[in-house]
Parts: sequence; structure tokens; C-alpha cells
Amino acid sequence: MSLKHAVLGLLAEAPASGYDLMKLFDASLANVWPATQSQVYGELGKITTAGLAEVAAHGPRGRKEYAITDDGLTELRHWLTEVEPSSRTRDDALLRVFFLGVLTPLEARTYLLQLEEAAGRDRAEYAHIEKSAEWDDEMISVYGRIALEYGLRMSAMEQEWARWAAEEINGARARKASDLAEEHRPQAK
Repeated sequence: MSLKHAVLGLLAEAPASGYDLMKLFDASLANVWPATQSQVYGELGKITTAGLAEVAAHGPRGRKEYAITDDGLTELRHWLTEVEPSSRTRDDALLRVFFLGVLTPLEARTYLLQLEEAAGRDRAEYAHIEKSAEWDDEMISVYGRIALEYGLRMSAMEQEWARWAAEEINGARARKASDLAEEHRPQAK
């Protein structure tokens, strides 16, 4: 996903200023696709130059309200229907799990329990958004709520998995693998 498509998606809901878009990002997309103010304003300039959005109104203090153009809507629909989503192929936290055998069992369990805590914090944040957001019948609310449910379910799964994995460290197979690895590990000088 690109920031361009996130901005076009928000503009497809309704015209908005850069400030309005930042509020929408913070309220709905921050956990999926975070963006800074300078990134959003920069992207607005790029998509306007490319003819995907236009300045629809001017307000006080140089405020500009942007609207998606027909070309912008065509681009958004193309991205939604024809561009294969990029899959998450790199996960730093999970890569480390492959090498936890280098650590003591206590260190490995501690790492996994830290992952469980992080997933719990994520889940709590999603739950807070679910309770505090004003869900209505607008497109961004309906589909935003569906995306939020993904976050709630994934964080719950990550918590459960990390708890299970931490317990596996105490199992006979993990102890045996750790003992075998220790026998073959070069000794520090």
C-alpha cells in the first residue's frame, strides 16, 4: 500500500484539507498505515500535480480543501481491484524466534513474554479505538471497523501464540535442542 492510495481513499469519502486528512489518519489509519503531517502534505502536492486530486476550495489562512478527481478515483479503483497486495515477508520479531536457542531458556521465555505484552498493548489500543470512535454509516466507519476487527483478532492471536511459545521453552524438546546446541557451540575465549 502506498500513502498515495491512503490519501485517495480518504478523499473518496469526502473532500478534506491536509489538517482534516491528518485527523482522519490519526483516528482511523494510524495503526494500519501511519503518516506524518509532512508526508501527507507532500503526498497531497504529488497527487494534485498528477491530476489525481484538485483543490476544490480555499479557506482562511491559506487553507485548501482537496477533492479526488475522476482520474484519482480510477487510480484508487485500479489499485483496489488489480494490484496484488504486498505480503508481509519480513518480520523482525519472528526472525528472532528462529534463533532463541542461542539464549538461555529464561532469556528466550522473557523475549516471548515481551512479545505477549506488546501484543496486549496493541490489543488494548485497538479496544480503545473501538470504544472511543464514533462509528456511523459512512464508508470510512463501516470499513474502518472491519479493519479494526482484524487488528483485534491478530493481536489476540499474537498474545495467545507468544504465551504458548513461552511455555514450549520449558518442554522436553526445547530443553533437548538447547542441550544439543550447547554441546556444539564454540566456547568463548
